[in-house]
Amino acid sequence: MLIVVIDGQGGGIGRAIIEQLKDRLTPDCELIALGTNSTATSAMLRAGAPRGATGENAILFNSGRADIIAGPIGIILANAMLGEVTPRMAEAVASSRAEKILIPSNRCQLTVAGTQNKSLQEYIGEAIELIATQARS
Repeated sequence: MLIVVIDGQGGGIGRAIIEQLKDRLTPDCELIALGTNSTATSAMLRAGAPRGATGENAILFNSGRADIIAGPIGIILANAMLGEVTPRMAEAVASSRAEKILIPSNRCQLTVAGTQNKSLQEYIGEAIELIATQARS
């Protein structure tokens, strides 16, 4: 099973996902960190991702191979993260057959109805549980 974590900006959400997830995966799970920029990729690699890549082509290629994609909700929004998410990146992630486990954030001028007012850490914790459950099935 291929699990891809995508993040941009400083990579804080991706870093937190990888820190909490890396020890919960079974040996048959492959974890790859993908950053929209090198700072985000570096943060996720420092958090313990065994492999990582940066940029549009890495996200396009690996989104098509992934079984699970995790990251902030902005990865499916063209021009999100101050323009770091290109329209092609957003389309590749949104169109991927992978299960997408996204962290809600109101930084992208997007409000998801039905979400609760939780801290970022609470949302990341919920995402970790979902990813771990999906990876086991």
